[in-house]
Amino acid sequence: MTRRSTAGIFLSRVSLAFLLLTLTACLDGESPRGSSKPQADNPVVEGPVTGGGGEDCCKIEFGGTVFDVSAALGYQPGTPFYPPTLTFDVTEKGYRETEFFISGTATSYIATDELGEDGAWSVQPADSAPYKTRIVVMRPEDPADFSGTLLVEWFNVSGGTDAAPDWIQTHTELMRQGHAWVGVSAQFVGVEGGGAFPSSLKTFDAERYGSLDHPGDSFSYDIYSQAAQSVRNPVGMDPLDGLRVRYMIGIGESQSAGRMATYVNAIHPTVELFDGFIIHSRASGSAPLSQEPQVVVETPYPTLIRGDFPEPVIGFETEGDVFALGREGIPQADAANYRLWEIPGNAHFDAYGVIKGPGDRGDDPGIAEVVESTDAIASGLIECGLPINDGPGHWVIKAAVRAMDQWIRTGIAAPSAEPMPRNAAGTDLRRDQYGNALGGVRTPYVDAPVATFTGGGQTGGGFCRVFGTTSLFDAQTLSALYPTRADYIDAIDTATDDAIEKGFLLPEDGELIKAQARVSDKFPD
Repeated sequence: MTRRSTAGIFLSRVSLAFLLLTLTACLDGESPRGSSKPQADNPVVEGPVTGGGGEDCCKIEFGGTVFDVSAALGYQPGTPFYPPTLTFDVTEKGYRETEFFISGTATSYIATDELGEDGAWSVQPADSAPYKTRIVVMRPEDPADFSGTLLVEWFNVSGGTDAAPDWIQTHTELMRQGHAWVGVSAQFVGVEGGGAFPSSLKTFDAERYGSLDHPGDSFSYDIYSQAAQSVRNPVGMDPLDGLRVRYMIGIGESQSAGRMATYVNAIHPTVELFDGFIIHSRASGSAPLSQEPQVVVETPYPTLIRGDFPEPVIGFETEGDVFALGREGIPQADAANYRLWEIPGNAHFDAYGVIKGPGDRGDDPGIAEVVESTDAIASGLIECGLPINDGPGHWVIKAAVRAMDQWIRTGIAAPSAEPMPRNAAGTDLRRDQYGNALGGVRTPYVDAPVATFTGGGQTGGGFCRVFGTTSLFDAQTLSALYPTRADYIDAIDTATDDAIEKGFLLPEDGELIKAQARVSDKFPD
């Protein structure tokens, strides 16, 4: 594929594409999106990418020890790298994984006025720079299985590598619905290096990724837009190989959520791309709009999500995000385009994300069994002082994906939930007699508990603080709560049905939770 030679050629292509999309939407009985916002630039797309995995691939030196990712995490050299990766073949589920390089010229942005806490920001283009990065595509193999919905995840780079926490937590819902997913290497650290672990793409597998070139995070927002444009409105090579995207959701967790908040407030109002957003586990602030070596444009703390556009946003916050990671303060109120879900009993990241999730095919009730493990990475690279959180977060984020998809398709808003109540001093959450947080999005994990779940309180170094804790009840406490297994089953069934009715747990996942209660090892027969 070649870059457009003139602006006129580009505009004529976009106009034709928009006309065809509008006519097709009308023929399908759908309303056209009807926005007058401009399109993002289309990058050059190369691929599918193959190769790599040479002798120097796939090793990380950490704490004086060489860590072999392929051996420890089941990663296959010569395939796309973005931990956590699934440990089963996605073709079992009728899916295809491919990787593409995208390149072009990206723009940075500066503010045209003071950035206020309300998020209603006005920005304008500033500098430009060439870039080359990558996207990973996960899609149904059979086009007839495609739902029309695509999630675009902003890869998280907190650990110094591209990571896909939302993919690993939502993949079972995406696959059963036939949704597609794209992961975007939008940031400098993930491509070039400089994070906690020396595992950037170019460091990890220079043979595969050595040609990538990232100009800096001031350009990350436009890189994300261009990546989304390449799959929603492709020109030339189509990474989705003909699948037509009807609904596109932006999603990002933790560090990426801070970037997503800035993207939603500053960039989304200026470009025609996304139909909705899930901002997952964000602290109260947001990422800089621009940073060195470009002009520095910090964003305010706290930052609210602006409410003056029609596309919906779900703010998804675990218990661990509220105080352990600095989301203290008054929660943002629900609005016409905004819902806040606060999840008691869950840490910023958890045992599902690092231990259970990679092997979850979506049909195993055993995933619902609460376990104690101090292993924050399945290989033992990070060992925490206390058992890490094994709470309900992955079940609820799957419900959030479905709620967002339905909100976009039907206009029926996602359900509301009361925030978790804070103590009188505003310094902690209020808790029940077992130590579990009150309020928020209720699940069987906190309404029919077998453990105390916290979002903080972890010991150990490194990233352990984000993993919270799980403390299983002793036999005496379990016996007092549930004299028989039948009592436990009744409690689980009631709490599960209530969460399903309120829209915070999916019926398919509720059946797995109920099935596990009937064979749980916590209750001897």
